[in-house]
Amino acid sequence: MSTAEILWQPSESAIENSQMFAFMQLVKEKHGVAINNYKDLHDWSVKDKVAFWQEYLDFSKINIHDSGANAHTPHDNLWQEKWFDGWRLNYAENLLRFSDDRMALHFFDERHNHQQLSYADLNREVTRVSHWLRENGIVAGDRIAGFAANRIETIIAMLASTSLGAIWSSCSPDFGINGILDRFTQITPKILFAVNSHLYAGKTIQHASTLNSLASKLPNLEKVVVFPELYNCDQNWQFDSQHCQLLRWDAIKSRAKNPIVFHSAAFNDPLFIMYSSGTTGVPKCIVHGVGGTLLQHRKEHQLHTDLRRKDVLFYFTTCGWMMWNWLVSGLASGATLVLYDGSPFHPQPDQLFKLVEETGITVFGISAKFLSAAEKANLHPLQSHDLHTVRLILSTGSPLSAEGYDYVYNSISTKAALNSISGGTDIISCFVLGSPLLPVHRGEIQCAGLGMDVSVFDDAGNPVIGEKGELVCRQSFPSMPCGFWNDDNDEKYREAYFQRFPGTWTHGDYAEQTVNNTFIIYGRSDTVLNPGGVRIGTAEIYRQVEQLPEILEAIVIGQHWQGDVRVVLFVRLVAGQTLDSELEDRIRLTIRQGASPRHVPAVILQVQDIPRTLSGKIAETAVRNLINGQIVKNADALANPQSLDEYQLLKFRILSSISST
Repeated sequence: MSTAEILWQPSESAIENSQMFAFMQLVKEKHGVAINNYKDLHDWSVKDKVAFWQEYLDFSKINIHDSGANAHTPHDNLWQEKWFDGWRLNYAENLLRFSDDRMALHFFDERHNHQQLSYADLNREVTRVSHWLRENGIVAGDRIAGFAANRIETIIAMLASTSLGAIWSSCSPDFGINGILDRFTQITPKILFAVNSHLYAGKTIQHASTLNSLASKLPNLEKVVVFPELYNCDQNWQFDSQHCQLLRWDAIKSRAKNPIVFHSAAFNDPLFIMYSSGTTGVPKCIVHGVGGTLLQHRKEHQLHTDLRRKDVLFYFTTCGWMMWNWLVSGLASGATLVLYDGSPFHPQPDQLFKLVEETGITVFGISAKFLSAAEKANLHPLQSHDLHTVRLILSTGSPLSAEGYDYVYNSISTKAALNSISGGTDIISCFVLGSPLLPVHRGEIQCAGLGMDVSVFDDAGNPVIGEKGELVCRQSFPSMPCGFWNDDNDEKYREAYFQRFPGTWTHGDYAEQTVNNTFIIYGRSDTVLNPGGVRIGTAEIYRQVEQLPEILEAIVIGQHWQGDVRVVLFVRLVAGQTLDSELEDRIRLTIRQGASPRHVPAVILQVQDIPRTLSGKIAETAVRNLINGQIVKNADALANPQSLDEYQLLKFRILSSISST
């Protein structure tokens, strides 16, 4: 058993009333197998994976147009296995299965602009835009792009596009022009849905010049559709394009009264194109299929999250992160979704907790970084806000430390389950996540997802328990990517996931599977530190450093030094604090006592900013390459590329620094 403290335990009645329990009972009765707990259910789901996915497809009530002969087509190469070949369905149709007066969507921003739409109205709006797209020649396989904020119009545009079998791909409006072009020039969209401006941390950013650049540099682009303006920016700017038409949102919604005609897509037809971070080169275009995305999201929502019609689901995300796609799929459960666009700490640091009170959020999704920042801001919403509706808190984006678990249960909720979840853009879903049947252990992710044959391998490719290693998946699953866009013979796809351990998906996370079948993520494998030959996950150091009240956040890298590697730590401090010898000593002592002497950095330096990818993740690789004299291949893939200038200046101080350990 895990030695980690149990912080939360589901009641027997909660277990027995969960959809996971109902599915478990169905499997027991129908398949005659001895399943008495989650481990038994998971073991069966990977041992008899075809039966599991077939059974769950029926249980999920996904609307299928046609069924094929074989649910699974095996192949000698894992990446060439096919799921549900011959099955046909439509993603948007399944998200629009409800059409009543229950609220489907709430939108809020920093200025507390509030919009809402019922399921009936959502169906009508999607129908109108779908007809307009069809009238303008959009057919299955065409690419539709979004330069879009997390707004109701974005969801309407995506559903209208996918209703026709078109492929949707979106970037957040905080992406720079080069970052957008790196992505969209590869997929050649015909239509771009866009915002003219967006608001972040009280500042309005206008995008007229960006839209002009996109129109001129995307030669296949036929139309740019601009969403309604929320921030009183100029809407009459000169649109400069010889081949592309600019249209306003209200002008494109057809008045046709005919019902929507949903394209019958093959299970493995493309639905979404997502992107790798692009910090080591041009972003890879990861293609996700219609059926695999929907089936996996339904499984994670219905079984692992126990999502129902009565729920109000929120995730703090942008349209450039896969959690936006994951959130929107919650419509298939009939839940009410809450969308928020802007800074989570502006104009007040408790902005999101106020949102819980106002909308009655039941499933509250945020990042580990948000929880750390909320703790640093001394927020204690358990005392200051009414959060009684929250039954489940989700955290992802980076590993959630054990201290992060403590903060949730000490300062946010004593009653809610806490699910740290981990997967990624690569699979548009999770490998490890939560279960309503299991307790919450401090600092540990509850379980591997059903149907996901997850393990941790050592360097020799052997599964290990209680040791750190590579997070892998040993069998195929429906939400594996269809491949990469414009990747002949799947060469880049195979190199990305199947090169390290042939026949096994290697995810790139440095992890541990405990004796209790829980999981701990220690960081990305490609940023693992290796001083003296000892492998150290960066999250192990962040966990210790970010306990100190003076430190807002940190970034740690390995520097090549005298034939070895030494640890270099950069810290961003709260306003008014300075890195002096006393704080340096406390940082080193905290790391030494909480981790090990090997974890203690040789050099500690103060910085004003931490480089981040466009999806908000710490860009350790870019800083490591810069400090080690290697080329930072694509600084445009960073949300704040100017932050690297400071590290370039510090590079010379680091090179001359004598180790303090």
